[in-house]
Amino acid sequence: MKWFLGAALVAVFAVAGGSVRADEQEAKAIIEKAIKAVGGEEKLGNAEAATWKTRGKMTFNDNTNDFNSQVTVQGVDHSRSEFEGEFNGNAIKGVTVLAGDKGWRKFGDNLNELEGNALANQKRTVYLQVIPGNLVLLKAKGFKAESTGEEKVGDKSAAVLKVTAPDGKDFKLFFDKESGLPVKLVATVAGFQGGEFTQETTFDAYKDFGGLKKATKIESKRDGQRFLEQEVTDYKVLDKVDPATFDEPK
Repeated sequence: MKWFLGAALVAVFAVAGGSVRADEQEAKAIIEKAIKAVGGEEKLGNAEAATWKTRGKMTFNDNTNDFNSQVTVQGVDHSRSEFEGEFNGNAIKGVTVLAGDKGWRKFGDNLNELEGNALANQKRTVYLQVIPGNLVLLKAKGFKAESTGEEKVGDKSAAVLKVTAPDGKDFKLFFDKESGLPVKLVATVAGFQGGEFTQETTFDAYKDFGGLKKATKIESKRDGQRFLEQEVTDYKVLDKVDPATFDEPK
């Protein structure tokens, strides 16, 4: 009897292990197809540093406001995001910088250093923002992806990956079954005032920028409510980034 139970347990774990390996292999195949669809591993590998501009609308506390932004990144741990817009009739400029394990946020003349949860949340914000546009980064140390099957995005079938990041938090990334392109990301994110939301971001209207396909229509909802609508107006790969880009904002 003991022998039978032991053999049964071995069989169960062997099947479970095989299932995990199959999910991971399927995930690799999905990622490789997506990388090829957006321009190939070589081009993405050379796009670790990039900058892009957007214009759009942000809805916050039932108020919708226009804004413009520019983002410059280097990998998933260095980012500078600048935005300006009019909120409730007031012109506002803001800068958020992530430089490895340091970060800052400046609104107008008010500068705050990011620490603790605020720093961790910004790190997550950056990798969630960067990875859909540079899928090679999913191969970086600390990221783990597994296939979770298929779901519908609109009226089209999409392959779904569950990705666990180095911080231990996960998110779901959806890829169009036919084209292989990323079409949606779902993640739990922190809000401006500290609460958590389920954020659903869709990617559409892909255009070619120097041999790389980039979504130029990006829309986000938080807990089902409209949050961000963005149009990417320009995207450039950078050979190098001035280190001062990621200094504390002045």
